[in-house]
Amino acid sequence: MRYRLTFIAGLALGYVIGTRAGRERYEQMKKSARRFAENPAVRNTAESAAQSGRDLAGKAYHAVSDKVGGRVPAGVADRVRSLRDRGRNGEDDWGTSNT
Repeated sequence: MRYRLTFIAGLALGYVIGTRAGRERYEQMKKSARRFAENPAVRNTAESAAQSGRDLAGKAYHAVSDKVGGRVPAGVADRVRSLRDRGRNGEDDWGTSNT
């Protein structure tokens, strides 16, 4: 019985020490990631990549729509048309965050 009690006490102590150290490490990594994301060079690069992606997506859309033409089901064509119209109104949510 004494060995079981010692084992349980050691297990509890290890859990408490481990979780405290784990939480500190988690907070440290979180702080480092936030600092990295707030770096102006990183933000500029991400915005540049997002803009390039938007440009390429537009080119791909036009290339595919020229090739496919009227052979797209009506539901798909309506959805694409609504997305295209939304983009023309300046309602582009690419590259934005909800935080």
